[in-house]
Amino acid sequence: MNFLAIDASTEACSVALTFNNQTISEFELAPQSHSLLLLPMIDRLLKKADIKLAQLDGLIFGQGPGSFTGVRIGVGVAQGLAFAADLKVVGVSTLQAMAQKAYRLHQQVEVIATIDARMSEVYAGYYQLNAQGIMEAALNDTVLPPAKLAEYLSGCLTENQQVYGVGTGWDAYKTQLEALKINAGTPEIIFPHAEELLDIGQYYFSKGMAVSAENAQPVYVRDTVSWKKLPGR
Repeated sequence: MNFLAIDASTEACSVALTFNNQTISEFELAPQSHSLLLLPMIDRLLKKADIKLAQLDGLIFGQGPGSFTGVRIGVGVAQGLAFAADLKVVGVSTLQAMAQKAYRLHQQVEVIATIDARMSEVYAGYYQLNAQGIMEAALNDTVLPPAKLAEYLSGCLTENQQVYGVGTGWDAYKTQLEALKINAGTPEIIFPHAEELLDIGQYYFSKGMAVSAENAQPVYVRDTVSWKKLPGR
């Protein structure tokens, strides 16, 4: 099965392609440049694999949470490509992708993923490994003040239990969060990668969870954005 995965939901931009049991990918840390990078990255991978978009079996995209603009760009590109090649799509949580990377690299089977959501909040998710080798959400992804993360996790973790942490939220709110994770200091994994989207997305395809392009939806978690009117405006 041949699949393309793309992610633009954080400061990182990544694309991965699996074809004939081989995987190739590109990754670049490039804030605010995703709209310029994604299509050329995709084109290079397809040319390297010597396949056309229409030869793929499906497309996988990072659906958020993360940057509002980045998530929209990723979903928009996924929809455009899927419409053009008549492909089904599946979305994968940004937080889940980072948790999957912790399993792939370090065999971690329980992971807390956080992303700095600005406005003194974090996007957060708690993931556990299932029998198929996929990190599945034990709690719904959420957005909350860092001081409330322990309460969010209380139904799954015992008091003072620490779990492996990934994502940008840990450094952004070190004072409030550090005691919750077992890996001290800055996490090794702070951004998602499209290669993990491939693993999770193929699992979702196998379970019949793919949808048509028009039904590809972002997941913002936060449904409102706080803003202040500038003086004189």
